[in-house]
Amino acid sequence: MPRRTDLRHVLVIGSGPIVIGQACEFDYSGTQACRVLKAEGLQVSLVNSNPATIMTDPEFADYTYVEPITAASWNALSPNKPSVATRSTRCWPLWAGRPR
Repeated sequence: MPRRTDLRHVLVIGSGPIVIGQACEFDYSGTQACRVLKAEGLQVSLVNSNPATIMTDPEFADYTYVEPITAASWNALSPNKPSVATRSTRCWPLWAGRPR
């Protein structure tokens, strides 16, 4: 599959709050996603509501936002509009954009 040249900036949506003892696989997959995307030369933004995760370490993303994982909080990204968004794990970011 050829690499898409129109994608330059990726938003990685973190797993958010977790149950103690069940975080390592969520953090691992998210940090690996960030590392691979940066290695491919893409700019990476990360949104995660959990500041105590390894994902928020400065080496993994160009821009890190510790914000609630909601559509409204993503407006903070306006100066750094990503080309595409991807979630790292868990199902709850799937409904994060819906109003409550």
